[in-house]
Amino acid sequence: MRFPMLVAAAAFAATAVPVAAHHGWSSYDESKPVTLNGTFAELSWGNPHGAAKMRWKGKMWDVILAPTGRMEARGLTRAEVEPGKRIRLTGYVRRDGTPEMRIERIMIGQKTVELR
Repeated sequence: MRFPMLVAAAAFAATAVPVAAHHGWSSYDESKPVTLNGTFAELSWGNPHGAAKMRWKGKMWDVILAPTGRMEARGLTRAEVEPGKRIRLTGYVRRDGTPEMRIERIMIGQKTVELR
């Protein structure tokens, strides 16, 4: 009886660490918001959250979005942010210099969608 519980606990522990480390919000510098205009080069509209790639400051950046259900509930559609569509983003970059940013809001024309 104890062995199956130990196996289950070990399996849980092994999966919990990568999930917690995935995108810890403390990894981003919230003291320095960035706002940029541009287009996504790539877009992934799925779970656990949307993601994109965007060229900025001479690098290709990973762009971390909100869960797609939340974005859709707040009125943002995939069609509005498809690669090639002009958008404005506000968010935070990673503290460690990794070219990745967490987006707080997306502006399309006069429309603003808060992601968090």
